[in-house]
Amino acid sequence: MYNTASASLSNRELWQNTLTDIELNVSKAVFNTWFKGTHIVKRESGIVYVGVPSQICKDWLSDKHHKTILEAIRGFVPDIRGVEYVIAKESRQPEEHQSQKNERLHSQLPLHEHYIDRSDNLNPRYTFDSFVVGSFNELAYAASQAVVNNLGIIYNPLFIYGATGHGKTHLIQAIGNHIKKLYPNKKVFYVTSEKFGTDYVTALQNNSVEQFKAKYRQHDLLIMDDIQFMSGREKTQEELFHLFNSLYENNKQIVFSSDQHPNYIQKLEDRLKSRFGQGMIIDISPPDHESRVAILRTKAAQNDFFLSDEAIEFIATTVEGNIRDLEGVLNRIMCHAQLKNTTLTLDELRALIKDSVKPQKNISHKEIVQCVASFYDIDEASIYEKTRKKEVVKPRQLIMYLMRNDFSISYPAIGQKLGGRDHTTVIHSCEKIKHDLLEDTALQQELYQIRAMLK
Repeated sequence: MYNTASASLSNRELWQNTLTDIELNVSKAVFNTWFKGTHIVKRESGIVYVGVPSQICKDWLSDKHHKTILEAIRGFVPDIRGVEYVIAKESRQPEEHQSQKNERLHSQLPLHEHYIDRSDNLNPRYTFDSFVVGSFNELAYAASQAVVNNLGIIYNPLFIYGATGHGKTHLIQAIGNHIKKLYPNKKVFYVTSEKFGTDYVTALQNNSVEQFKAKYRQHDLLIMDDIQFMSGREKTQEELFHLFNSLYENNKQIVFSSDQHPNYIQKLEDRLKSRFGQGMIIDISPPDHESRVAILRTKAAQNDFFLSDEAIEFIATTVEGNIRDLEGVLNRIMCHAQLKNTTLTLDELRALIKDSVKPQKNISHKEIVQCVASFYDIDEASIYEKTRKKEVVKPRQLIMYLMRNDFSISYPAIGQKLGGRDHTTVIHSCEKIKHDLLEDTALQQELYQIRAMLK
């Protein structure tokens, strides 16, 4: 797609081409709601600054469509390295006056409040003050507070894990932003494991490994997101191992996040799992009903948007997903209310939520068997056999428990689906797992990971 003419595209031409590309990959409703009224404010140092009409639109594009936008722009200008969003009305001035317009806009906007700091990659919106604490994340929050109060001393490393959309990135970046505020002279850096790996490969290609090492070992606080993407990358894992040792031995704080417990990340070296385990490993579970209510109230207040208690209760009851799902629904409600310039009725909310909430996928018993067998690395066929091997009995009992408790399948039906077993055997298996879960924390974690895989 890229050619020499692409580099000379004007901002207006580049954005029109980008929107044409995006329109082919999103629904008409999404395109009309979030992409109409957007434009390129300027291009500077490899960054494209996209003007959007409102804070709601800014948050939505940043959270939901950032990757799509960046990939579309790079399709026309490959050397673009990032996209930032800023609230700005589009001017109809001729293109030749664009530089003057950009200069005035730059002087008017509080850029430090909107843009990610390129020196440390931290988003200033992610703070402890804007983080909603509930029973589902209070332990992770408490551990984060302990870290900022005892940097490099307690809970080093801190490893936070949980399914996508539960607020992990917000919390670990809040640690970084808080340390920046408390100790301006300390060097803080946030990076995804994928970016770390890319940097390492680039250093190998350019014979600049020593510079790479110096760059990452200079920090007082290193925050690395999405460790699960290290899976199978042996050389990158080896470099992370040496980086970890260097920082740890010098009492530098390390914070990691992942979508699963490190022990369950496939193709992750045991020595890294051991290093992660010498600090604090803690999970963020899905928000319960009370937490969803608190999240909605907080997010609405942050956007100066009124929601009645009845509306909040209805949304919290209906949308049982993660924080990102709740924010997405709330953003859509705020957008419609803004467009209509009125408070939405409960019927209108119901219609919006009906369109926004994805129906739950129906999972067959074969998919459950396949998932659990894969998790425990056993043959699927052994689940149906009349064997009492220890390595098979536990996974089979767990499958029965899941089928009964998560999918409400009757005891006789479970027995029939799993090799024609008697329903009393199924009852006994379910009761045993239920009892073991009360005290066996390892089993609790295994069940959590399996449920996440099924979702």
